[in-house]
Amino acid sequence: MTENLPQKHDPFAAMRIAEYRNLMMGRFLFIVGLRMMGTLVGWWVYELTNEPFAIGLIGLSEVIPAVSLSLYAGHIIDISEKRKLLLKGVAMYLGCAILLLVLSTKFTTAQLSNHWIAFSIYVIIFFTGIFRSFTGPSFGTMIGSIVPKTLLQNATTWNQGIWLSASVLGHAAVGFLIAGIGHTGSLTIICLLVITGFCFMYQIKPKPPLNEPGEKKTMDSVKEGLRFVFNTKEVLGALSLDLFAVLFGGAVAMIPVFAKDILKVGPIGFGWLNAASDIGSIIIIFILTLSPMHKGQGKKLLLAVGGFGVCIIIFALSKIFWLSFAALLLSGFLDGFSMVIRGTILQLKTPDNMRGRVMSVNSMFINSSNELGQFESGLAAKLLGVIPSVVFGGCMTLIVVAGTWIKAPSLRKMEY
Repeated sequence: MTENLPQKHDPFAAMRIAEYRNLMMGRFLFIVGLRMMGTLVGWWVYELTNEPFAIGLIGLSEVIPAVSLSLYAGHIIDISEKRKLLLKGVAMYLGCAILLLVLSTKFTTAQLSNHWIAFSIYVIIFFTGIFRSFTGPSFGTMIGSIVPKTLLQNATTWNQGIWLSASVLGHAAVGFLIAGIGHTGSLTIICLLVITGFCFMYQIKPKPPLNEPGEKKTMDSVKEGLRFVFNTKEVLGALSLDLFAVLFGGAVAMIPVFAKDILKVGPIGFGWLNAASDIGSIIIIFILTLSPMHKGQGKKLLLAVGGFGVCIIIFALSKIFWLSFAALLLSGFLDGFSMVIRGTILQLKTPDNMRGRVMSVNSMFINSSNELGQFESGLAAKLLGVIPSVVFGGCMTLIVVAGTWIKAPSLRKMEY
């Protein structure tokens, strides 16, 4: 009789796998460093230029190579030993962090004007976009290689939670670090974090490819991945919703302007505003880890993204720090909710031998929404003004959700 009883949910099931733990610890430290670097660069460039549009150019510098190489990167990941490829990408990121560290020193700043320092930052960020096109999808494919299908939902939830925890720590800590030890000291910490993360990931066993090199031509392989995404309506709907909602609703890019010129809270307040949405996401990830969703995921995804758009509008109109923080906190709560659903759909629907290509398409959508969203925010701020541009973005997010609700009934009705 006991055999028919339902098994008790184990929220730590995926984390009991040693290789998965090493991957998650390495990713945590790596993402902390990356988020610190991204936040620091946004503040640094705005200090150098005092121009909101310059912040948008950071996103454009990274998204051009990241999106351009995404499909090719997916093909390479599927025919490569994944651990080795991931470690190479992390090492290249470390090289970029070291270059930024050198650029921030007193010696370099004495030799170069603010214009040339900002230009050099854009060039370095361009190269991080190249490496990101390979490292981002590699993490997703490693999860599928390590964790059995029965634990993928649990593993995906942990993966999102760890990513968000790292984002919170990176966003919040760098504000304090800039105020305390400056750009050079902060970048030194970032380099140490990436090195330590590399050491954890180095302990993972090699993950040989399921597809042999030369088995298919590069273009045929890329087309196969794209065909799968576009023919799987739930995957396409979830990715498209994320692309357009975040593209228009990404208020985070303008946080340096809000912190410095509108709310006037300095680098520490800037760090907390950057961390607010990630703190909200961590709260919902923790809840979903202990009590996963069992029905109505598609409808809940659309409602969560709609609520995200409303929060962005509130943030744009607020002149009070605690209200701005609360709006971003709730936006993160809703975004984390939708992130878990999107990630689970992707992992469950993707065949093992296509994970690299499908994760790369996913990465292309994410890079487009985040970095192009950053550029769109900078451009809209230049054309409309900072506050109207963020209100516009929130309204566009609501329009995207309404259109998806009507045009994608399969996503709205989806359950897993």
